[in-house]
Amino acid sequence: MNELIEPEVAERVLRRALAGGGEFAEVFCERGARLTLAIDESRIESVQSGASAGAGVRVLSGGTTYFAHVDGLDPDDLVWAAGEAAAALHAGSAEPRPLRTEAVTPQPIELRPADVPAERKAELLRELDSRGRSAGSEISELTASYAEVRREIAVANSDGLLSGDDRTRVRIGVQAVARRGGEVQTGSETLGGHRGFELLEDDPGAIAEAAAGKALTLLDAGAAPAGSMPVVIGGGFGGVLFHEMTGHGLEADHVQKGASVYAGKLGAQVAQPLLTAYDDGRMPNEWGSDSIDDEGAPTRKTMVIEDGRLVSFLYDRLTAARDGVAPTGNGRRESFRHLPVPRMTNTYIAPGDAEPEAIVAEVEKGFYAASFAGGQVDPATGDFVFGVSEGYLIEGGRVTRPCRGATLIGNCLEALLAIDAVGNDFEMKTGVCGKAGQKVPVGTGQGHVRVRAMTVGGTEL
Repeated sequence: MNELIEPEVAERVLRRALAGGGEFAEVFCERGARLTLAIDESRIESVQSGASAGAGVRVLSGGTTYFAHVDGLDPDDLVWAAGEAAAALHAGSAEPRPLRTEAVTPQPIELRPADVPAERKAELLRELDSRGRSAGSEISELTASYAEVRREIAVANSDGLLSGDDRTRVRIGVQAVARRGGEVQTGSETLGGHRGFELLEDDPGAIAEAAAGKALTLLDAGAAPAGSMPVVIGGGFGGVLFHEMTGHGLEADHVQKGASVYAGKLGAQVAQPLLTAYDDGRMPNEWGSDSIDDEGAPTRKTMVIEDGRLVSFLYDRLTAARDGVAPTGNGRRESFRHLPVPRMTNTYIAPGDAEPEAIVAEVEKGFYAASFAGGQVDPATGDFVFGVSEGYLIEGGRVTRPCRGATLIGNCLEALLAIDAVGNDFEMKTGVCGKAGQKVPVGTGQGHVRVRAMTVGGTEL
């Protein structure tokens, strides 16, 4: 990966970046290629491909960040960007340390997507279209998408680090629309990973059937209940609730600004002892995994909650220095045009001991949230509202009729503390997380989780 920038060029850039002073300088180089295809109305369309290359140079001085970026990887352009980043500094030059190359083992890729013919990718989309439409005569529309991206990076900094990574991700998605008279419902499903095309060799059409099945089920949905009740949250994509209501509050920049309900709670009991949670950027081939973060720090498995006790925040280099701790490998950026900020990787509630059926069986009357349609969280207060895309009643310890139009309303601290069962049926799902105007791939996961009481906003009278 270090062929993106030769060591002597990196040293020249870093020396120029510190020519006016500063405590730290960094150059981040990137080369990327992507391809996307879609099928709509059973026709392949929206075929798009692209490639990019560029670098960003960052200088830190007295708590202030200076940054410049440039398209392309020409050495003279990189030196120019370094000069732009350093232009406001006039404190006398600083000298970077000699570079040392850090060996990195990228996530394993068996079949590079670029080596797979485009006809095979189009054939995959047609299979998704056929499988989804064959799920039922009431499926009236179906769209499916395929995306692949390869992102090679190199990072060099004035502390002497020279490292890099080679990242390949593949993802497919399906959205199905079911109609019955004037009733219209949708269902969606995705499959992705930090993997090559081998990800799609084991029955990828199953996600089309799952998406269509959700849409058909919702045609029979009734009004959602309203009020405070036990809520069981499904495994896999149900983990997005933990990602949003807790994960963002653990990112150190929010904490240090006092914009997180978890500020000042390190070491405090924030959940029942049955709950342990992690952010793990090293999970093999998961969507949010990388070998290093976008500052060159090795990714790692960071326990954030241990037996209900808050034990760590998520740090990039800057926030770690402020707290006097080591970075946790969570400095991430969308591209060379962006600054790194603390971001989650794969965030999940660890598997518990409970069987999913037993978690539901202990609920006489409640609500089952299988997946979510997005929501809003205020990290400073912890208040949240989430839309439920697939939900059901729980009656007499059984999941019964489907419901639509439900929202979950609550407070992060209260909801986390109210989790009284964690399932052993662990599953990860893919997502794209937005923060600071940047989007990065993240994994979310858990087994089934039960919240003792939560407010369900529904339309049932």
